[in-house]
Amino acid sequence: MSLTEILQVLELDEVAPDRYLSQNLADSPGVVFGGQLLAQAIAAAARTVPDMAVKSMHTLFARGGSPEVPPELDVSRLHVGRSFANLEVSIRQGDRLCTRSLVLLHRPDADLIRHADEPPAVPTAERCPVPEVVRRGWEIRYVDGVDIMDPDAVGPPELYVWSRFAGAPDDPWVSQALLGYASDGFLIGTAMRPHPGAGQSLAHVTISTSVIAQTLTFHDPFFAGDWLLLALRSPHAGAGRSFGRADVFSADGRLVASFSQENMIRAFDADRAPAAGERSKY
Repeated sequence: MSLTEILQVLELDEVAPDRYLSQNLADSPGVVFGGQLLAQAIAAAARTVPDMAVKSMHTLFARGGSPEVPPELDVSRLHVGRSFANLEVSIRQGDRLCTRSLVLLHRPDADLIRHADEPPAVPTAERCPVPEVVRRGWEIRYVDGVDIMDPDAVGPPELYVWSRFAGAPDDPWVSQALLGYASDGFLIGTAMRPHPGAGQSLAHVTISTSVIAQTLTFHDPFFAGDWLLLALRSPHAGAGRSFGRADVFSADGRLVASFSQENMIRAFDADRAPAAGERSKY
């Protein structure tokens, strides 16, 4: 998958006032990637109130999306004021609701106070191993070569990942959407790390997993075409659920964003377990 293909799903066709039609990534394996839906919700918010910046977004994942059905995005303007705007963005496929997001936009003010956490002391992206499978358009490098796919690679419930979309356009909302895209895929694997026999490669195969809710908060401007460090940690897992959170730092050490995620990690119901060699759509 190329960066061009990712950017294409951010192109929205306005079919009615505050209503948009888009498309899915071509290589979605059985279910639409949640990061795509997060990115599209940010694109819809930026399109609806173009003179403000997205500050935060809380998304509930109601149902999985089908890769064969184009997503429809409906935006409700809850409030648009001088400093802040509140939107509700619903992504549907026909009468099937996939996600609903509450989006806060704002016009930033001058600093009255300022502080931020320092980045963790980890190797730079250039000092991290290049993965065997290289994605076109989205580069990721795991600090210390951690493999969250391997069920036997046990470690603490934390993960450090460098992410870059080389060649991305410099529109601020595009960088936010691309970080939304990147934020979806790591916290389930982070929660699995301490547990032998659990790994990201088993998701949708022998373990039923899903993102239930995600919150994204943007602190300062950044460029997704540069290296960003995702510092992820899962402080709790149990009762078929996990919780994780992450801070995102620029390569020069600025805290630019944070996100948290609630997930489902459980055994398959007997009637929904995939056949051998197949992946579940649930």
